[in-house]
Amino acid sequence: MNPWFVLAAAIMLEVAGTLCLKVASSTTGLARVPPGIGVAVFYISTFVLMSIAMKSLDVGITYAVWAGAGTAIITIAGIVLFGESFAWAKILGTALIVAGVMVLHAAAPHAHPRGYETSGPADQPRAPAER
Repeated sequence: MNPWFVLAAAIMLEVAGTLCLKVASSTTGLARVPPGIGVAVFYISTFVLMSIAMKSLDVGITYAVWAGAGTAIITIAGIVLFGESFAWAKILGTALIVAGVMVLHAAAPHAHPRGYETSGPADQPRAPAER
């Protein structure tokens, strides 16, 4: 399985867990239990998927993409779903995080996942040969 897809799934689960955390923090009593369970399930799942992605991707790139993309998505979700403040400085800061992640990815010595070979002018990754 492509580790970038695994990482994308980890990012979505982390965002879901963070949204559950926001809901849990804004409720009281037993209403906190379902989103609290969601926090635990989503966060455990995201770390399992991140560990799978790190088998093929560099740890620095994996974490930077996970944290940067998660931050960008949760910032937008907070504005849209919870009516959090919209400020151009917040949007600029988020854009700079995303740009920084892109620079890290571009500067990585191994831009393709380990175990994936590249060849040809398009330099498209292909699955490793069966052994």
